[in-house]
Amino acid sequence: MFAVVFILHVRFPKAGIFVDSFGPVPARCFSWAHMADVPQVPTLSIPEVKLSSSSGGRNMPVIGMGTAADPFDETALKEAILEAISVGYRHFDAASLYKSEKPLGEAIAEAIKFGFIASRDELFITSKLWCTDAHPDLVLPALKNSLRMLQLEYLDLYLIHWPLSAKPGKIGFPVPKDEQLAMDFNSVWAAMEDCLRFGLTKSIGVSNFSCKKLENILSFATIPPSVNQVEISPLWQQQKLREFCKSKNIVLTAYSPLGAKGTRWGTNEVMDNETLKEIANAHNKTVAQVCLRWAFEQGLSFVVKSFNKERMRENLQIFDWGLSLDDYKKINEIKQRRLLPKLAMVSPHGPFKSLEELWDGEI
Repeated sequence: MFAVVFILHVRFPKAGIFVDSFGPVPARCFSWAHMADVPQVPTLSIPEVKLSSSSGGRNMPVIGMGTAADPFDETALKEAILEAISVGYRHFDAASLYKSEKPLGEAIAEAIKFGFIASRDELFITSKLWCTDAHPDLVLPALKNSLRMLQLEYLDLYLIHWPLSAKPGKIGFPVPKDEQLAMDFNSVWAAMEDCLRFGLTKSIGVSNFSCKKLENILSFATIPPSVNQVEISPLWQQQKLREFCKSKNIVLTAYSPLGAKGTRWGTNEVMDNETLKEIANAHNKTVAQVCLRWAFEQGLSFVVKSFNKERMRENLQIFDWGLSLDDYKKINEIKQRRLLPKLAMVSPHGPFKSLEELWDGEI
């Protein structure tokens, strides 16, 4: 079981029980036009997870800010990241696909310049290898390019974005159906291990991998994956995968824990769920806070995106209260369904001819 490090004596709560809580630290409001005059802003203390295969890196904050924006606006994303740093976020989830590495790198540089953080070492930065670069000879160059865009010397975590390769070339989504290729998992993972050995990333992992695909990686890996980032929410709880990853000491990170409402690929079903609304009202919390608190109590880490300053703060205010046994009974009765099945990754010309094959029955 992976270790969780809690700051200010915050211990991991069992369902319905919370101990040693702390209150939120309000962030100072400021104008971007006068950032140079703003002193370093106090930050929340956020629980952290120790990764199993980390090479001397820092622990991973359980909550991270996602950077997959739709529509994509580089300036708005950069300002949102700066705002997030100012209110306490220290974990940022990027990817070459998202085009977010450049604005994230610029935001980090400005955050240091204006005193929001003392150094890059205070942050936990994740990025991902896209399908077109998921070839043994392209992994290292792809990571070096990500570092160049980020203006960083190393990542804290580098993930294989999908268990799929594609014809080398332009990064984009969806991957053309006739360019989808079976991944040489053994060789690609060996290249990921080299990235860690060379000091370009502190940890390595995967994203969108089923139990079966993880088992395959584990069968030959010298350095096992530290993290598997997948869709998880109260509407798609991934019980089988959670149990498997726990048994293998792999941290599960939930993406789209709120359903990615408002994006082309997202859904309103999580935020509009009546059961979650009822629980939120009972605790005087938001639906988002209930979803994130639920994820935290499952021992998950999670990435969530909002450009709204108030919601950024609200999403951090989940560590000083707990869900009840009655709440759990209601959440466990929610009908389960994968909300983001990703049909775009299925092709008659590629390795996955159906969603059943892509997810190995975990649908």
